[in-house]
Amino acid sequence: MKLEVTVSEIADIFKEIQERPGQLFEMIRLDIREVVGKYLTTMMNAELTHYLGRDPYVRVSGAVNHRNGSYGRGFALKGIGEVHVDVPRDRKGEFKTSVIPRSKQYEEEVARDFSILFLAGVSTRSLSMISERLIGRRISPAEISSVNAELNTAVEAWRRRDLSQEWVKYLFMDGVHFHMRMGRSIEIVPVLVAIGVTETGQKLILSLQSGDKESATSWREFFRDLKSRGLDGEKVTLGMMDGLPGLETVFREEFPKAKVQRCQVHVARNVLAKVPKKFKQDVANNLRSIFYAPSQEKAWEYFEGFRQRWQKIIPSAVACLERNIDACLTFFNFPPEEWISLRTTNIIERLNKEFRRRTKVMEIVAGEIACYRILAYISLKMEMHWRSSPVGKVRKNLPFFKELAYEYFTQKT
Repeated sequence: MKLEVTVSEIADIFKEIQERPGQLFEMIRLDIREVVGKYLTTMMNAELTHYLGRDPYVRVSGAVNHRNGSYGRGFALKGIGEVHVDVPRDRKGEFKTSVIPRSKQYEEEVARDFSILFLAGVSTRSLSMISERLIGRRISPAEISSVNAELNTAVEAWRRRDLSQEWVKYLFMDGVHFHMRMGRSIEIVPVLVAIGVTETGQKLILSLQSGDKESATSWREFFRDLKSRGLDGEKVTLGMMDGLPGLETVFREEFPKAKVQRCQVHVARNVLAKVPKKFKQDVANNLRSIFYAPSQEKAWEYFEGFRQRWQKIIPSAVACLERNIDACLTFFNFPPEEWISLRTTNIIERLNKEFRRRTKVMEIVAGEIACYRILAYISLKMEMHWRSSPVGKVRKNLPFFKELAYEYFTQKT
């Protein structure tokens, strides 16, 4: 067949391309999809030929298997979109092609990309809407949930991994709440979180476990689970926390050799909540003097001055600080280069903030397993980020900041 095109027809084609440039690329995509579809169909036909042991239209006698036509279906490929293929069949229904999985609507790479997009913050509903642009067909929220379910085994293995090879010396603990679908109802479910600091200063997320943030029983089960996975409680020397009910008591029982550091930020907030507005700035300055004192002796000296100054004016604020001052100054018993990391629970608060930011677009998390998938992904990203900033790593400008803190955050005698 000879194709003849006149000059005027070519001119018309280029004119249309100039007026609608996007149509050219769409024509190219359609051609590519058609060629790829035919190529895959040819491969499956060759596969059936090999399976039957003879070429098409070759007749043999006896009760042997034969070709039995084909059926059409779509299959989405990464970078190409959905292609149409004709899957050959045999009369006995025994042939199963290995070119295109029977139960899959798209190749494995597409499934992985959707999982990454989902974990990175794109909601299930949004993925469903953009899938048509990416692969040429709309994927339902149920399909995306099914794809994500394949991550469950890997996530659970990570959550249950052995900890016996990790020398954990410090523990940061907190809980974070999520609106979670539980059966037919929506519940506010807390997830307990622990970050461990190793002997070399590296930070690791040790556990994510749903429970009751207010329950001492949940924290006890949480700590015992860590030990059952190999965490050596004898090596844990410090626990950082923000004063959650029941947490400190259970921590001391499960890790009797460890000290407790209360988050100075949370204690300061509790104290300032009891202070009239006109005194807040002065009280805040006094608190900074205590918490950023150059030594434990100076911190106690500043605390005594705080008590004498404010006892009669705001006794409730003084009493609040008195109850927590011992645990607020525990960090002085550890290496000075680590003080900046041990004064507060900022390390775990930053992680929880990222958890909330990622799940905010979802509003409601689709169950406990789905929650673990998302949190595990964020945790691994955070661990990679932390590798460059281990606890105790002294930066070149740290001495400058220590001088700055002493100059502006502490009172002078």
